[in-house]
Amino acid sequence: MGKVDQIMALMPELTLCFGILAVFFISLGESTFSKAYRAALATSIFALLVTVLTLSENSLHFFATYQVNLFSQLFKVFILFGLCTTILFGRELKDIRENAKPEYLFFLLTATLSLLVLVSSIELITLVVALELTSFSLYLLVPLRDEKHGLRIQMESAIKYVLFGLISTGIMLWGISYLFGITGTTDLPEMAVRLKPMRHNPFAVIGIAFALAGVFFKLAVFPFHFWIPDVYEGASNETAAIISTIPKLGVMAVFIRFALLISPEEKSLVELLMILSICSMFYGNLAALVQRDMKRMLGYSSIAHAGYLLIGMIALGEKGFALSIYYMAGFLVMYLSCFLVVCKVSRQGENLSIEDFSGLHKRSPLLALTLGSGMFALAGIPPFVGFMGKFMLFTSAWDSGFRTIVIVAALNTAISIYYYLSVVRIAYAGNSGEREPVTLDPATKILSILLIVLMVLLGIAPTSLIDTAYLSVLGLR
Repeated sequence: MGKVDQIMALMPELTLCFGILAVFFISLGESTFSKAYRAALATSIFALLVTVLTLSENSLHFFATYQVNLFSQLFKVFILFGLCTTILFGRELKDIRENAKPEYLFFLLTATLSLLVLVSSIELITLVVALELTSFSLYLLVPLRDEKHGLRIQMESAIKYVLFGLISTGIMLWGISYLFGITGTTDLPEMAVRLKPMRHNPFAVIGIAFALAGVFFKLAVFPFHFWIPDVYEGASNETAAIISTIPKLGVMAVFIRFALLISPEEKSLVELLMILSICSMFYGNLAALVQRDMKRMLGYSSIAHAGYLLIGMIALGEKGFALSIYYMAGFLVMYLSCFLVVCKVSRQGENLSIEDFSGLHKRSPLLALTLGSGMFALAGIPPFVGFMGKFMLFTSAWDSGFRTIVIVAALNTAISIYYYLSVVRIAYAGNSGEREPVTLDPATKILSILLIVLMVLLGIAPTSLIDTAYLSVLGLR
């Protein structure tokens, strides 16, 4: 492989490296936020375009520890799309301390770079380093929230985020040490081969289960979910939007790589995934029913969606993995649309209750439509991506013989409809009172329309993305 081809394959990561350096040097001056913002936005857009151009790349780098293929590049497209979107609708960073805004963008780009490295890592040491770099960059985003509202809840949230993260990382490293001990390698493809004849070895089962702890923490799977509502509430609106979407994409790729180590015949791990899925769905949906803070409601909702996501992983087959990737892409668009509305309705970056969206259709018809579309999609109502994603996940699980969990998931979907549509009811039937109209800039209008179109388009024409995801998973075997 020539040097030019190698550079092209790594161009998304190199682009972010140069962007991070640019933002760092800009932050050393004064009145730097506008310059740093333009540099971060240009970096994210260019990296996204380059990644789309490298979808067909297939190569190994750095002594076969780093793989660039359709699987990694597909996830990088999702991650960078999320980065571009959050930078666009968070360009004011209303509730971030003024002197920390350039550093905020620096840590955001650093976290994204480490996520790109994460999805291409096929060696456990490289993977853990990338995951921890992601985690620590995100930990630093939470306490950068301004204290102008007299609150210091962001400090408590940051501490909880760090503590739960360290505990889950410790458990994950414990599991990885077991896997290394019985296989003698940290190379994931080679480890999968060596684990096949010892799939019933209790150390292999424990090692894989514990290694998934770090994945479950990021995905907010029960019982690693306790940090979610407090961190969402304590972080700024833009930070909550980032934490709820972008890191989960990278960790989803790791989840699939770890799942390939599990044999479908290993019933104990399959049953573990089923139990965690059911607990996540019930806990998330029942807790979300009583929430009045919008971000806490979305936080508990994300726990339930982690449960839905696990349904695609239970059969441990390529089709289920592909459907989980499709559902995660839909989750990204749905949550970005909801947080876009939260960021724009919030005047000074303050937290919003659900009642704060009363009469939104009069104050900003486009934002009300965006919020309504996001809530309908999350509730699983056609023709949005949430309906098609759940329908295909449930159908696949039913055909694979996991009928009990499909019935439980359908019941949870019915429960979730209540609190999602309650937000829509308030936005369209509530009294706006003395709340002021919400003015939107052209970029926000275009972004809102784009997200609505994507939610509908992914719902009515899912085949292309699912087929691409299926091919990408096949390339991992």
